[in-house]
Amino acid sequence: MQLNYKQQGQGPNVVLIHGLFGSLENLNVIAKPLSEHFNVINVDLRNHGLSPHSDEMNYPAMAQDIVELLAHLNIDKAHLVGHSMGGKVAMELALTHPELVNKLVVLDIAPVSYPARHTKILQALKAVSTQSIDDRKQADAIMQPYIEELGVRQFLLKSLAKNEEGHFAWRFNLNVLDEKYSTITSNVNENNSCLCDTLFIKGNDSDYILPEHRTAITARFKNTKAKIIHGAGHWLHAQKPLAVNKVINDFLTAV
Repeated sequence: MQLNYKQQGQGPNVVLIHGLFGSLENLNVIAKPLSEHFNVINVDLRNHGLSPHSDEMNYPAMAQDIVELLAHLNIDKAHLVGHSMGGKVAMELALTHPELVNKLVVLDIAPVSYPARHTKILQALKAVSTQSIDDRKQADAIMQPYIEELGVRQFLLKSLAKNEEGHFAWRFNLNVLDEKYSTITSNVNENNSCLCDTLFIKGNDSDYILPEHRTAITARFKNTKAKIIHGAGHWLHAQKPLAVNKVINDFLTAV
């Protein structure tokens, strides 16, 4: 599958991989600063953004999409930076194709299975998709009873756009993301390990990475460091962009 991507900058290669319901636009806050020192490839995962839709939605398939993109760009090796679901895609790729990975940065996710966390969000998205709307303001009003947090609604609404028929619709493949949700929350490859230099960055206010996940992390990633971003939750790169960018840049440029 040929993913939609944006490439900018010069230097060592870095692939940025967004999370569930997102798009490459979500990681622009990381891409732009990194492009001063790196060749940054910011991607839309399958069923997201402007990339093709597919009924298949699992970590081996999403990782293979990145493998094929690297081959298409004639890139032999790259740093990987992934947030949330994108972090799991990056981990899956590092575990199954370690020869393609230089350094790995995982933003606020662990190599474990998670309980359902997005029930209300899926309900809100489906509520919007069943109604005819004229603008994002109407969509926001529909979502509000399900999602109290304005920031979450604003993030989701970035993926609402007019389709070829001129109607507002979700760019991501909502039906498949809903159908395959249990696969998305499942674990990554449990049989392999990776020796690449790895950095896990956790938002201090987030519960996505917990002390009990340490064993799972160190079992798969032998050369692991961790950083905590204070004053940030799961969306740490949006809440504390300067701090997150500094940590990523320092890690990727360290000899």
